[in-house]
Amino acid sequence: MDLFSSTSDFHAQPLAHRMRPRILDEYIGQDHIIGKGRLLRRAIQADQLTSIIFYGPPGTGKTTLARVIANTTKSHFSTMNAVLSGVKDLREAIKEAKDRLDFHGTKTILFVDEVHRWNKSQQDALLPWVENGTVVLIGATTENPYFEVNSALVSRSRIFQLKKLLKTDLNKIAEQALRDQERGYGKFSVTFENGALEHLVDIANGDARSLLNALQLAVETTPERFPPKTGSDIFISKEAAEESIQKKVVLYDKEGDYHFDVISAFIKSIRGSDPDAVLYWLARMVRAGEDPKYIFRRMLISASEDVGLADPAALGIVEAAAATFDRVGLPEGRFHLTQAALYLATAPKSNSALGFFDALKAVEEEEDSEVPNHLKDASRDKKGFGHGEGYLYPHAYRDHWVAQQYLPIGLQGKVLYHPSEQGFEKQIQLQVLKNREAQIEASNTMGFPEILTFSPPDKDKERWIQRLVSGQGNKLADIRERIFKSIELQRHFRVLVLKADFGMLLWEACRRTPEGGVYGITDSKDHFSVISHYAVNFPTEERPIIMQKELGNAIKELTGSIVFESIIGMNVFSRLHSQSSIMPKIHALLVKNGTLSLAEAIPSASTRLSQLMDEKESPYYTFLIDAERAIFNDPDNDMTNWNSTMLEEVITGSGFTIQTSEKHEYNEQKMISPADLEKWIKRSYYPAFLTFSGDRQKEIDIGEKEIISHLTNVLCRRTIIWKTTVVFIHAAAD
Repeated sequence: MDLFSSTSDFHAQPLAHRMRPRILDEYIGQDHIIGKGRLLRRAIQADQLTSIIFYGPPGTGKTTLARVIANTTKSHFSTMNAVLSGVKDLREAIKEAKDRLDFHGTKTILFVDEVHRWNKSQQDALLPWVENGTVVLIGATTENPYFEVNSALVSRSRIFQLKKLLKTDLNKIAEQALRDQERGYGKFSVTFENGALEHLVDIANGDARSLLNALQLAVETTPERFPPKTGSDIFISKEAAEESIQKKVVLYDKEGDYHFDVISAFIKSIRGSDPDAVLYWLARMVRAGEDPKYIFRRMLISASEDVGLADPAALGIVEAAAATFDRVGLPEGRFHLTQAALYLATAPKSNSALGFFDALKAVEEEEDSEVPNHLKDASRDKKGFGHGEGYLYPHAYRDHWVAQQYLPIGLQGKVLYHPSEQGFEKQIQLQVLKNREAQIEASNTMGFPEILTFSPPDKDKERWIQRLVSGQGNKLADIRERIFKSIELQRHFRVLVLKADFGMLLWEACRRTPEGGVYGITDSKDHFSVISHYAVNFPTEERPIIMQKELGNAIKELTGSIVFESIIGMNVFSRLHSQSSIMPKIHALLVKNGTLSLAEAIPSASTRLSQLMDEKESPYYTFLIDAERAIFNDPDNDMTNWNSTMLEEVITGSGFTIQTSEKHEYNEQKMISPADLEKWIKRSYYPAFLTFSGDRQKEIDIGEKEIISHLTNVLCRRTIIWKTTVVFIHAAAD
């Protein structure tokens, strides 16, 4: 069975089918998994796919992406639909794949659409052949794979979560269909009344199939007869657009993942004493047709679990509302649902249930309907997708309340509940207002992002990377930890390591972004050779991409070909002033709000030779002091004449907003070698001595070798404490 075969009458096919992308460059959206530099894109281009599962709502491009892979791979591509196929069909496909591999050495990629539709025994029948490499599985599912797909299959697959498409993506898809002369409407001149196309995009709600179906209906029913002559004008009025796509679909499956996520957000909002969010999530459930008895049952639990003896009347109020609902029914029963929910959130009974209709209006008109990640149900997939990460448990805080956002990003700050000044409600009005003020503050902080991809663990690779990163000293390990702590990398991020010389940051970036992409720059042939040697431990498509070039040239080569979510580096700007022109170019390599995290040692704030000896130890002590003053104030010495403030000015002047900047001192026990001392004296101190003038010059009428010999006797072959001051700067690209 071929899901991608064409029909005899091409123009009879739906527009959504005709416009499916054929190659990667035609694919629009889902940049977090298929963008330039991402692991999946590299694997497709290299034809090095391992078993994967695509998970996401309808219309987000799961089957389309499988089609692109089918058009790209040299492997044989077989397709099945789990609704129409059973174990018999699977056995036949496996036998053909085995014969293909045994007799022709050709691999088989098996695409199973709606893989969650197979029961456990059917999925078990596939497992051995995925395990032994007979087939590479590509599964597509609208249901959470951690809940609906065999855990053994999940553990052996990379999981990529596809999200609802953005409005900008939908606009591009519509433009592509209107411009394409072969598959779309490029042979005609299609124009829209102001607001008509925008309406189609808005109501499509992130679903490309819904948009294209509506676009086809609008275009093909507007002229009296379709198709008209080539070059004909077709004008789509706003009325025609509205008729083509009647109503926004609220994403909600009463048996699926969203059911658990939304009820989880509803209960957490009750627990967090946020009546605005309680009304919103209640409206979402009612609007989507959730069983009111189920909502009441969860509120009865919450009345004891989250309110308890703090207000003993809560349980009775909810029970009375549930009993009344049974007598009244819908639609008036929505008031009783609302009253019970508000009582649990604030404890008083009030007539402010009218706020429900404001919430219902918000559901219809909102732009972003995604459940914030920290409110999602973490019981099934916290490890895979990070659901529930960052949720603050109110009972763990003073007064059993903590400022955090419970509304979606697009509705944060929206007021739905207006407490009156009547009766008991007047007493809670002030507290509600105070809570809102604190939540506005909380909304300005970065939330915990959702993990959109997952790979099964590779224990050998993990142990190998761990050996590499654990071989660093305590100081370097601490620097690495501070850099990565500030940036919150997601698994699909693209990361650029500006100075990858020793791999300290490179290997940790690889470990944290297994489905993303890591690039490293080094200008050292030796370092490039060492890093390349270690990189062979990675599968080809997962290896970091290392560039052996001067920093400026490497950045120039990358500009315009790829962007990164994060750029990191250590001691990149040791010559700040001469390197400052690179900073704007680094900014150009970042996505909007991408992060720059640097750790830079400040020579002027670190140990100096004069600090290692007592004034009585050497007749040259005061000369060292004067020389150091000259060295660190020399306008021509850009290795020493800068400080952290100057570095911050260069960063902010290049289009960054500094989030944090802090200094940290490292004190290490070390021994100064004669070679180190000779290098410092010859390169810095003795040239500074020669700049002295007048009587001061006469006082130091000695040679370079004599100074080195004397200081070697004083400073070498003894353990000293060497202080290094490092500034850690974390900035975001504006």
